[in-house]
Amino acid sequence: MRRFLWLFLLFLSLLCVAARLKDPYSILGVQKKADGQEIKKAYKKLAKLWHPDKNESPDAEKKFIEINQAYELLMDPERRRLYDTTGQTEEQPNFMRQHIGKMSITFKSYQNSIVLLSKKQPYLILFYSDWCLACAHIEPIWRRLYEELEPINFGMATVHAGHETELARKIGVKTVPYLIMLLDGHPYHYTEPSLSMVSSLDFIRSKFPHKLVQRITDENLETFLNGWMDNKVRVLIFGRLDIIRLRYLTVGWEFRERAVIGYVQMDRADTDSIRQRFSVSNKVDTLLVFHEDMHAPVASAAMTDLPYPTMKDIIEGNKFLVLPRLSSQSVFDALCPVENVRSRRRLCVVLVTQDDPAHDPSRAALREYASGDQARERDRVRYTYIFREKQVEFMNALTAGSGSPVETNHHIVILWRKDQNHLKYEWLEGGWEVEPEKHNTSREVLKETVQRLLHSNQPMTYETVVQELFDEHAQGIVWRIINKLVSVQDYLRDNITQDDIVPAVSIFCTVLFIVAGGYVMSYLVKLEEERISGSQTTFVDQNGKITPVPQLRIHELRGETYNGLIRLLKPGCRTVVVLCDPKTKPKLMPKFHKACWPYRKNKTLMFAFLNIERASAMEWYKRILVLGLPEPRDLNINPKNTIGTVIALNGHRKYYCLYHAKHPESIFGTAPTPGAPETENLRRRHGHSSISGDFMGFSDNDSESDSDVEAGDARKDSVASDKPLLNYYSNILFEDQLLEDLSNWLDRLFEGTTHRYHINYWPDWPGK
Repeated sequence: MRRFLWLFLLFLSLLCVAARLKDPYSILGVQKKADGQEIKKAYKKLAKLWHPDKNESPDAEKKFIEINQAYELLMDPERRRLYDTTGQTEEQPNFMRQHIGKMSITFKSYQNSIVLLSKKQPYLILFYSDWCLACAHIEPIWRRLYEELEPINFGMATVHAGHETELARKIGVKTVPYLIMLLDGHPYHYTEPSLSMVSSLDFIRSKFPHKLVQRITDENLETFLNGWMDNKVRVLIFGRLDIIRLRYLTVGWEFRERAVIGYVQMDRADTDSIRQRFSVSNKVDTLLVFHEDMHAPVASAAMTDLPYPTMKDIIEGNKFLVLPRLSSQSVFDALCPVENVRSRRRLCVVLVTQDDPAHDPSRAALREYASGDQARERDRVRYTYIFREKQVEFMNALTAGSGSPVETNHHIVILWRKDQNHLKYEWLEGGWEVEPEKHNTSREVLKETVQRLLHSNQPMTYETVVQELFDEHAQGIVWRIINKLVSVQDYLRDNITQDDIVPAVSIFCTVLFIVAGGYVMSYLVKLEEERISGSQTTFVDQNGKITPVPQLRIHELRGETYNGLIRLLKPGCRTVVVLCDPKTKPKLMPKFHKACWPYRKNKTLMFAFLNIERASAMEWYKRILVLGLPEPRDLNINPKNTIGTVIALNGHRKYYCLYHAKHPESIFGTAPTPGAPETENLRRRHGHSSISGDFMGFSDNDSESDSDVEAGDARKDSVASDKPLLNYYSNILFEDQLLEDLSNWLDRLFEGTTHRYHINYWPDWPGK
């Protein structure tokens, strides 16, 4: 019997080889680009030459049949297209021609399309080849799999292993037929010796993540529904089967970034109270979607057999919370899409908060506002919130404008995206108040502002460029390493034989070494950061006493630090620099430190000092003063007059702001301080204004003796002096007074009310 079967298979193979059609283009002697007229002309010529009635050659009949078959194939557009793409003809064994012809993919389509689609749609891919009897044997199984899985969002594809050898080698296909399942770009190999419906479905089910659909009982229901702070909606599916159906797994896979799916088996004793709580019938399958309110679903569906399209439509329409968080770029794109036409603005109302329970009342108030009458504008207005500490770069871009609040927590910013990176925005006046006596006012201001921006062509106040949002849901390095190790394990199990054990162990040890090295480096970096943060800055006073001051890193601006402190500053960042010399530094630095201390936690600021005794430092200072003047002129710098000057530099936007005790911004238009000494108010109202440029260090006299800065006590002999106070304070300025108003000036700096001296470029540091 075995011998008969072997002879039959050999006969069948010879018969197929004999019947196989060669390349039809070479048979007719035409190019692949040949049109119908060229093919017909070549056919007529060869048919006359090889017609058995006119050609006595013993191969004439066989040749004439090949010519006719080639002509018929190339004149049929569908058969010609099939041959050009797959190499198949009707004379070849056509394994599942009706299915494989339509589902066959190439290496290019696998890389550019299938891998991306597998992030939301699981794919089942079958590798086959010609003359594969086992492939023909599993044809009915594959057809049944297609009928079962395609309606529940499975992608089905086939690959001709002989034509797509690169793809087969990349995935690790060693024989045909070969089945893989593709999830999020990762191929999982079917390793059972035989393929059947039961084994293939078990294989598919086992490759989905373990907790993709969670089983829900009375014990974990509250925890499940209350978990929406992860920014995902909750979906409960009530079913009667003990196993979780594949359609629930595929819908969970598609919406895993926006929804968490729970399965309630209705015939269990520990789920009866859940079914009664939500009035679910035990005769039909039911789907419930929950937002922040765990007591009332926002959408539901009940059917004898929940179809996949119905579940998809319901979840798709309710996949965002009432007040979702801008937690990733994909969420930002979905909630705040680009709309570059002003008359059709789509606004995004964003509440700035922190990941702190103390900020819950602000979020709850905006959530209540968003779920009210304002819902009718949802197609053009979305209400969201953001965690300031997690989206630092995004918030830095929004606070770079002069009108942004100093403290942005509990404030609302209204965004309009002109394109992917550019957006216009306005800050809501007064912030978002939740106290009962102020909340109604905040609601009215928000409503009026949104309506004004929606229904008018009035331009929005500020514009900025933002980078992609940080993905708060991205896996940390530990989980990425674990997933990588799992992938390596799957690969080793599916592809490594006894002969490959040594390379596999080498790969595993290399990964472990990299992980261990990473942990050691992380630990050393942490120790270094703790050492630096624990250190203190010290200053030496005139008596030689060392005074410790809490850490505020103040760098020295010189050639080595110039690029880092100024030229390479990121957008929204500034460096504040005080000018001093070794003699005045012990007096000025504590005052500078005290004025800057409230801003020590602002990551957009850096602080430095400039030693004016360095020739290169004074030369650089002179250059930026010249660049900031409306008309170029020669400057004669008196270094003593520059002592106590504070310059705030915006490296990205190329401008600087100046502070000096004699700067007009510091001494003019300042209201008298209630309760302050009269001498102080006189000094504020009547500064020395007639000396043009003295506050920058300009002077027409080279002599350092002309300096307006005198060492000593600011009020020495002021009471006993008979001189008019105004005249006294308008001609002499003591070192102790130089930074007296710096705190007020810094407040105005961050409010955006100080004068800006714009320059075209940052000059090179002298001598570099």
